[in-house]
Amino acid sequence: MADKPKTPKSPANPSESQQSPTHLTNRQGHPITNNQSQRTVGSRGPATLENYQFLEKITHFDRERIPERVVHARGFVCYGELEATGKIGDEPASKYTRAKLFSQAGKKTPLAIRFSTVIGGRDSSEVARDPRGFAVKFYTEDGNWDLVGNNLAVFFIRDAIKFPDVIHSLKPDPVTFRQEPNRIFDFMSQTPESMHMLTHLFSPRGIPASYRHMEGFGVNTYKMVNAEGNTVLVKYHFHPRCGVASLTAEEAAKVQGQDLGSASKDLYEAIERGEYPQWDMYVQIMEDHDHPELDWDPLDDTKIWTEKDFPLRHVGVMTLNRNVEDHFNENEQIAMGTGVLVDGLDFSDDKMLVGRTFSYSDTQRHRVGTNYLQLPVN
Repeated sequence: MADKPKTPKSPANPSESQQSPTHLTNRQGHPITNNQSQRTVGSRGPATLENYQFLEKITHFDRERIPERVVHARGFVCYGELEATGKIGDEPASKYTRAKLFSQAGKKTPLAIRFSTVIGGRDSSEVARDPRGFAVKFYTEDGNWDLVGNNLAVFFIRDAIKFPDVIHSLKPDPVTFRQEPNRIFDFMSQTPESMHMLTHLFSPRGIPASYRHMEGFGVNTYKMVNAEGNTVLVKYHFHPRCGVASLTAEEAAKVQGQDLGSASKDLYEAIERGEYPQWDMYVQIMEDHDHPELDWDPLDDTKIWTEKDFPLRHVGVMTLNRNVEDHFNENEQIAMGTGVLVDGLDFSDDKMLVGRTFSYSDTQRHRVGTNYLQLPVN
């Protein structure tokens, strides 16, 4: 017979609460003396339905997985912090935003970041020619702020109603279950605004050498709001301090032949070695009006704002310094959404952004469950 269960220790005393248990228990804390056999009627069975431990174990097994993400299924999470400069370029941050995380020089905001590929499944290659997700969750004093972007500065479409169509064209064919070029270019050739993204995707940036060696972009146009309620349009950029590096198709094929998860491995091992990757965070600022003087729409996410006309303004440094302790709890269950903003930051009328703001939270409710925001990582 197992020993009597010990009284649970207070979480306030981690040195005691983290001690290994002296016996196996179920999820209710009850000691289990046999986790490998069921009670049966006679030596051959059948098994009796009142085998509570079996029911606990098998029903947990039946439900312990959640659906993989429709896009960005393969990804890797780690933690760090953003250290603000207290300025936006050479001007006080307060001129443009009342968001507290940018307010003071040296102010540090903890964050989680998820790097990912877009089209492949959870066990796909991390050196495929594919956009990469660059999604940051800032844990601020006013609540969470999610900045959900990519490693490429533009996107395929400018209207969210086309999002299912572009993803279906990139996903495996429903008959052959292979990514078919004819399906991709059938959509792209009839969607002229996608050409800008394709030039980025089929440039060297289409296969980053690692997650540490790629840029991040908010892609969509957002707003900043100051204490007086005045707004400006804003674009977000992250530049890796270790530089941008890419693989050729031939180099990627060699890497893929040895390891499907090379980017996750590289990032994990760099952090474990204490080689903490860093990115400089910048913003581009534009006055909040229709800008009839421009021959392009600043709310169109298939366009970039030229740095000559709208220079990058430094706002802080992001450092990644800690890996996850549980891949499922912290990677699979982390849930990002463009609707997650804090005071001083706001949406623009970017049509793609408005569609994402509904869709991202909606897919998390389906994938993780209606109470996903109660999970610790969120």
